[in-house]
Amino acid sequence: MDIKKILSYFSKTKEGPQPKIALVLGGGSARGFAHIGVIRVLEKENIPVDMIIGTSVGSLIGAIYAYDVNSFELEWSAFSLERDDIFDYGLVTAFTGMGAAKGEKLEAFVRSKIPIENIEDLKIPFAAVATDLKQGKRVVLDRGPVARAVRASCAIPGVFQPVEQDGRLLVDGGVVDNIPVSVARERGADIIIAVDIGVSIENNDISNLFEVVLQSIQIMAAENVKVKAKEADVLISPALGKVGMMDFSKKKLCMQAGIEATQKALPAIKDKIDAWRRS
Repeated sequence: MDIKKILSYFSKTKEGPQPKIALVLGGGSARGFAHIGVIRVLEKENIPVDMIIGTSVGSLIGAIYAYDVNSFELEWSAFSLERDDIFDYGLVTAFTGMGAAKGEKLEAFVRSKIPIENIEDLKIPFAAVATDLKQGKRVVLDRGPVARAVRASCAIPGVFQPVEQDGRLLVDGGVVDNIPVSVARERGADIIIAVDIGVSIENNDISNLFEVVLQSIQIMAAENVKVKAKEADVLISPALGKVGMMDFSKKKLCMQAGIEATQKALPAIKDKIDAWRRS
């Protein structure tokens, strides 16, 4: 018997009808630690999260939270993540494969934090967004192995090898949809809270192939976010300044930025919930 679910049911019944709230977490690599701050505030303020949709690092953070639904455990899990935990670079991989890193380390990290196999067994409905490299189309992964789905969603082209699945080559969802608000709407969300952790695309320090690839992805992501973010009911944009996509040294700064941005957004979130109830 799940006491939390029972208490939640009676609480919602007492308050009346509740909107289905979706949390959409965008991509941005190491800047994704801001998502933890967002989730912490929502949890503290008892803002229910009925589904999580994530692209790239948003899928990683979202999947861990969807498994345990505990922001403090999420913080411990995410803060243990370092670059060497996810980047399994190799000369052979770089010259003979389709990416500098295999992605096996990332998949193993997810398995170590989420000791269940399939997405459908997570406590909160979850979907990871990837890109079909052959067709150039968005792919929504909401069933099957969760670690594999996260790996596919995070597979930055040229950095990670694409993930082969059902005859498709899957890469980072940010190529086509870095803030997948429409996926949440398609799944019946009444209110969508989206988190944009994108960076300023101005970069005067591009000096190697790796940085060229990252900058290209950032430009593509920034352009599709301009349009798709408008579809969110509430958009949270943490002030992350020039924190780099691969800068794992500023985890606390990113989390604090997420906390502050969400606190500022709380009135808008509560207004949306109240308006839905009135309607």
